[in-house]
Amino acid sequence: MSSATPLQEAGTGKKPVPRRLGAPAWARRVALPFGSFLLFLVLWQLLAASGTWSSTLVPPPADVWDAFVEVSTTHDGVRGYNGTYLVEHLGISLRRIAFGAGLGIATGVVFGLLMGTVGWMRSLFEPWITFLRTLPPLAYFSLLVIWLGINEEPKVTLLAVAAFPPVAVSTTTAVAAVPRGLVEAARALGASRWDVVKDVLVPSALPETLTGVRLAVGVAYSSLVAAELVNGLPGIGGMVKDAANYNNTPVVLVGIIAIGVSGLVIDGLLLRLERTVVPWRGRV
Repeated sequence: MSSATPLQEAGTGKKPVPRRLGAPAWARRVALPFGSFLLFLVLWQLLAASGTWSSTLVPPPADVWDAFVEVSTTHDGVRGYNGTYLVEHLGISLRRIAFGAGLGIATGVVFGLLMGTVGWMRSLFEPWITFLRTLPPLAYFSLLVIWLGINEEPKVTLLAVAAFPPVAVSTTTAVAAVPRGLVEAARALGASRWDVVKDVLVPSALPETLTGVRLAVGVAYSSLVAAELVNGLPGIGGMVKDAANYNNTPVVLVGIIAIGVSGLVIDGLLLRLERTVVPWRGRV
């Protein structure tokens, strides 16, 4: 077996043989999260078994698993939680997020394009959007309930208002940062104002807009429990709030984990969409 280095092999005309430097990348990507999850479970079990806090405050993982089984099946004649399975609670909340965040994202993209291209509109609306972005959802949810009642309207509106500012701000910034040379070149070639927006501004702003969409979905998720504080059952946030009223910590944790896992899945889908729509990002 030759002991020549790759540099020596290149000098003698031999093709260097690639050497493996450890486990494949995909194995590390799977092993590291799985290992951190196991470590988290071990620490959780040790903390619950230590007796520092009562099981009502820190239930062991086994109790949370039992609660997950109970809210996911018909147990002792009771269907899920409050007559609804966990997956149904989650599906109803996801539908609210889809409507609310979808409306907020669409409005944010339109306002971002307008504010990025029309100077007076940015001066007019940007302070209001910044004001709205700094407000916590609970600050105006009670007002929405007074205006819209306790049915679906205030929940969807809250999620839309929460999702709107990140998309509007990111789109505005991206459009304003488009090089003027590209716009002037398009106009010199006879492009109309709409053509400039469609063929120059939107493609250039798309990567930052998609980042704003991811942020908007995250903000909508963080506002979910607040949106379902009033008449939120069925719904995963309403389930968490109702269980907290009865100190049912295992069900609260089941709901939190369901929100977090579904959020990870949706964020992964948005990342895949971003790689598909703007494959050049990070390569140029």
